[in-house]
Amino acid sequence: MARKTQPVYLALLAVWGVIVFWQVLEHRRVRASAGAALINRSEDISTTLGLVIRSQRRFGGVVSQERMETALNALLKFGDLKSVALLNAAGSVLISVGAPVDLEATGVLQTGERWDDHTVTLVNLIDLGAGVTREGETNRPTIVLPPRDTNNPAGPEDRERGRFGPPPGFADGTNPPPRPPPDGTNAFGGRGWRPPPRRMDEAEYQELLKSRGLHGLAIAMSTDTFRHTCGQDLWMRFIIGCFAGVSVIGLGVAWRNIVKSSELQVRLVRASELTSHLKEMNLAAAGLAHETRNPLNIIRGMAQMISRRADASTEVRDHSRDIISETDRVTAQLNEFINYSRPREVRRAPVVLRAVAAEVARALSHDLDEKNINLEISEAPVTVEADEQLVRQALFNLVLNAIQAGTDGGEIRVEVIEGPGLEATLEIRDNGPGVAPEHRAEIFKPYFTTQPKGTGLGLAVVQQIVRAHGWEIECVPNDPKGAIFRITRMKVTSKNPEHGS
Repeated sequence: MARKTQPVYLALLAVWGVIVFWQVLEHRRVRASAGAALINRSEDISTTLGLVIRSQRRFGGVVSQERMETALNALLKFGDLKSVALLNAAGSVLISVGAPVDLEATGVLQTGERWDDHTVTLVNLIDLGAGVTREGETNRPTIVLPPRDTNNPAGPEDRERGRFGPPPGFADGTNPPPRPPPDGTNAFGGRGWRPPPRRMDEAEYQELLKSRGLHGLAIAMSTDTFRHTCGQDLWMRFIIGCFAGVSVIGLGVAWRNIVKSSELQVRLVRASELTSHLKEMNLAAAGLAHETRNPLNIIRGMAQMISRRADASTEVRDHSRDIISETDRVTAQLNEFINYSRPREVRRAPVVLRAVAAEVARALSHDLDEKNINLEISEAPVTVEADEQLVRQALFNLVLNAIQAGTDGGEIRVEVIEGPGLEATLEIRDNGPGVAPEHRAEIFKPYFTTQPKGTGLGLAVVQQIVRAHGWEIECVPNDPKGAIFRITRMKVTSKNPEHGS
């Protein structure tokens, strides 16, 4: 069977391996797709940040840091965004909102991407300022101005404002600042006087652009959605692999059962053929045994005639009696063999066990008296459904076996016990030497006997009769001495012929 099933098992194992490998590839694809979706989300956020920067730009490409921080903090309230940092050309942080990110320590400036346990940090080194334009507006770099210094009224914003054109009232940048107007207005028409801005030269502007010019951004996004998607997909792939494994095991067991069933069918066919052959041999042996009894009867009769002749010597008469004794022994064995080989056809009818035991006691009265054995029969009027003739024969063999195994002055008891569920138990108890534990399983086999004159077929016939009725028989010790032959599962009937009911 192993040679037949091994290729099938290997094929099923290969199929399971292919399914598991396929699930691994699919999980990697889902993981890559979820990562790509997160990267696309970061690109969408970059586009949104560009729109925010464009909306915050004023003339000259100036963006106020306070207003940008307010807009970026509002943007952090939505989506998976955890922190945003605006960078200059050197990679230094101009504005940072949200959870702080150490870009230099993590090395994300060199790689552009870093995945941690719960976040992914992405650096977009593109000139956001140059890309943020409106129709008709000059494409200028974006400069992020720091918060206004209250100790320096002419802050960078005023200087940048003067960079692209002199303020009103100035012919060039060398005139001294005018005095404050009488009404308190400043040079730009607002309330509160301050010195007018001066024009910024090219070197100062390039230095300001280098330090405060917006060149790129770094964003940190939560990977919880990514991890949740990958975790769910991993569990689904694991469950699919488990179901595939269970299916493969089930198919393997089913194939094994099919192979076993086919082999059992072949064995059943062969056993049926062997049973038919044995049945034919049994019938032939029974016929031979039956035909052998006739010559034995002739031999026994001739031996009796010789022993009764008047001119026969004592030696001839002794030999004749030996011939008669051996002929009787062989005839008894043949009768037992014919009885054992006879098919058991059960004709069920109500049978009173106490009455059958009394008939057996009368038939064996000579053997009981010869060994001075006392036979007691239970008084319980239990009626069972059975074949009376077969029950009589089984009980006869059991009591005779107890007599042969018993000693002079022994006791034998036939007891009928009615149990629950309309079942009865029949026990034949004796106080003889008992049956050795190693012989209790062999004692019902044909031709097994512990008696010198036994045929070994008496208890085998009993077992045949018991099995034909659907009962069970066992041999157990009878404490403190002897053996018990117990027949169980005898079906009790409500009809009792003794009482006419």
